[in-house]
Amino acid sequence: MNKKLTGWAEQVLFASAIFILVLLLFEDKIVVPFWLQAVGRMHPLLLHFPIVILLLAMVMEAFRFNQASSANQSAGADFYRNFLTNLLLIGTLSAGVTVIMGLFLAKEDGYTGQLLARHKWSGVMIFFAACLIYWSRNKTWYSAPMARISALTTILFLFIAGHYGAALTHGDNFIFAPITSRTKAAPVALDQALVFTHVIQPILEQKCVSCHNPDKLKGELMLTDVESIRKGGKSGKLFIAGKPDSSLLLQRIHLPPDEKKHMPPVGKTQLTPQEMNLLALWVKGNASFTKKVVDLPASDSLRFIASSLFKPAEQPAEEFDFDAADEETIQKLNNDYRRIAPLARESPALAVNLYNKSVYTPEKLGELSAIKRQVISLNLNKLPVKDADLKQISQFENLQTLDLNFTDITGAGLSELASLKQLKSLALSGTKVTYADLQKQINAFKNLKTVSVWETALTPVEIQQLQKAHKQIQFIAGFDGDKSDPIRLNPPQVKNSSTIFVQQLPVKIEHPIRGVQLRYTTDGTEPDSIKSPVLTNPMVIDDNTSIKVKAYKTGWYGSNVATFDYYKSAYRPDSVNLLLPLNPVHQADGAHTFFDGKLGTFNANSPAWANNWAGFRKNDMALVSEFTKPVSVSAVALRTMVEPETGIFPPMVIEIWGGNSRTQMKLLATKKPAMPAEKSVPSLTAIECTFRPQTISYLKIIAKPLSKLPEWHGNKGKPALLLVDEVFIN
Repeated sequence: MNKKLTGWAEQVLFASAIFILVLLLFEDKIVVPFWLQAVGRMHPLLLHFPIVILLLAMVMEAFRFNQASSANQSAGADFYRNFLTNLLLIGTLSAGVTVIMGLFLAKEDGYTGQLLARHKWSGVMIFFAACLIYWSRNKTWYSAPMARISALTTILFLFIAGHYGAALTHGDNFIFAPITSRTKAAPVALDQALVFTHVIQPILEQKCVSCHNPDKLKGELMLTDVESIRKGGKSGKLFIAGKPDSSLLLQRIHLPPDEKKHMPPVGKTQLTPQEMNLLALWVKGNASFTKKVVDLPASDSLRFIASSLFKPAEQPAEEFDFDAADEETIQKLNNDYRRIAPLARESPALAVNLYNKSVYTPEKLGELSAIKRQVISLNLNKLPVKDADLKQISQFENLQTLDLNFTDITGAGLSELASLKQLKSLALSGTKVTYADLQKQINAFKNLKTVSVWETALTPVEIQQLQKAHKQIQFIAGFDGDKSDPIRLNPPQVKNSSTIFVQQLPVKIEHPIRGVQLRYTTDGTEPDSIKSPVLTNPMVIDDNTSIKVKAYKTGWYGSNVATFDYYKSAYRPDSVNLLLPLNPVHQADGAHTFFDGKLGTFNANSPAWANNWAGFRKNDMALVSEFTKPVSVSAVALRTMVEPETGIFPPMVIEIWGGNSRTQMKLLATKKPAMPAEKSVPSLTAIECTFRPQTISYLKIIAKPLSKLPEWHGNKGKPALLLVDEVFIN
């Protein structure tokens, strides 16, 4: 390398060292722009180059003085020295570039934890150690022992940084896992197995914990203990108990593999269909951390699948006389409305779940003809299945479990299922099946063991008569007052297409089980079964109303409280614009977000809901609305998310301005919302500002994000995030 090029490279090296020091000293105050994020993401691509170059240079450096002392090889020694100098300069310079890229990458969301810190500082030490060697190696005091010690120290840091980098990318203990892996624990007996500890947690440990542990806290999410799993991460709660469709966990694992937020990331071992099914069923069943597998109902899908994992070693697995279905065929049949999974490891038997009533047709069953011999469990719960569709179901000749709960069958077509000689469990709860239907057709099912008939037209006397006539079959009728514990009712459901209205709205809150009584309150207290008024439809409201509802029925435990917030929004502006840019992560639909009638949920960073939240952190929310015809306004409300643990706070102050000219508006109201305390419960709150009625053509709303998070917060001193999804003008 000529002197001019060497001098230029040395200047760049010096500048890189200064730049890295600046990045380290002002790390908390630096924000990496989007165009530099792509540079940061090249860190894993480039890092192998300086590792190889520096490793070779350090080995040569350790023996440099041996070459210099060899008098009869002066030409070779000169070449060795010059080659080593250039090699060391290239390696150190490329290490500096790699460190800068790594520091940029570490500023992105999801990179936290002790493991990252160790990898970062060991990488920084490599760079500065190489710089020190390069600038000191020609000094008179630099001796052979110093060369060897410096080279060995740098090599040691190379191995340390590489180890931590591998752990970041592939999981903790990636290198030594084959050596240190423990002997597999003895299988747990089925009657002792816990749903979370022995079914769900092993899935998380194998597929998720490598990126979500105290050392590598990706997305500020830790999955190593129950409390952390309940807490969730930076993107919000990991799951909403009972609502798999709204749970971040299920949304992320079902994203296309090439999506950035797909979990586990590409390159990691992916979840199997059965594992995804188990996670979905666990969340759907209210995500208990203490329930045993045997505590689940006998017909429960989660119990049915999980039980196969805990069969005693001496008990042989059920054998089938059919081969496994083609894996590629199963993958093609899996889609957004249908999930197919093996019932047990190494088993050819399949379980099929269909959902989403809006897309169901009988043809969806016909599409399964390629695997009709392998299907032994079919779940059609709450789908619009008709009697005519039962002929399609009869094609599954080895079917053992059929769930038709809350479908539209009447029972007249049950004879179509008589050909299913292997059928053991039939769920008919919530259907129109009658005593006459069952009395006439039940004898055709020779292997039937259980029939679920609660919430049907069958009376207790009729069920007893069936049980007496067919002792080999257990008829499950819900709570019988003597032999069973009461079952908890599921919460009521809102049936209004939107909870935002202009003037008045008939409230539609219902329960899927017949005979349930709904009691409600509107004062914030919890409704009881005696004093609270009964909700009758239609109930008409004409103002912002928060309704708490519980379901009650004799013989059942009352449901959990369901809270439904209704918002009045009398005026929608003719045009609207933002004066300041939104937070880059939460762009939503720009200024139109605030009047689109779409309400967000706590999963503000999830793909399904991110478009409902507009975010502000560095800039104020400054929204100007124009009305073609003047309107009389006396209240403005902003619906915000408050989730203190993740740094989402209400605005520090809200200002409402109005007038008949864009340039001449007066201050109508100012409000300073109360700030949440430590460990406050997350909430979705409409913050309302009221004032004397004003006739205006222009309305400006200023909402200032909290400038500094409080002392008790993990990110104290940093600006809070303000999220707004809707503005209500009345």
